[in-house]
Amino acid sequence: MAITACPSCSKPISDKAKSCSHCGFNLGSATAEDIDRKAKFAHYKAMHKLQNQSMFAILLFLMGFGFIYWGGSEPGEVQYNLSIAAAVIGFAWYAVNRVRLALVKRT
Repeated sequence: MAITACPSCSKPISDKAKSCSHCGFNLGSATAEDIDRKAKFAHYKAMHKLQNQSMFAILLFLMGFGFIYWGGSEPGEVQYNLSIAAAVIGFAWYAVNRVRLALVKRT
C-alpha cells in the first residue's frame, strides 16, 4: 500500500482507496481524463491563490510607501513607523510569493 496525492485536493490518500476521505472525490469511477482535469484545476487554483496574494502584497507595499511620502508624519512618529513596516512587509511578502509562484509553475 502506497500513499499518493488525491488529484482533487492534493492530500495524502492510499492508492487502494476508492474515494478520497478528505474531499470525497470518487477515484474508482474516475477516468484518467477526469483525474487529469482535477489535477490541472487544483494547479490552477494554487496559482490563482498565489497571484491574489501577490496583488495584495503589492497594494500593501504601495499603501505603506504612499503614507511615508504623503502621510504628513515625521520620522519617529507611530504612523511613519507603521508605514515603513507596511512597505517592508509588503515588499518581502511579494518577493516570497513570486518565488512560490515560480516553484508552483515548475511542478
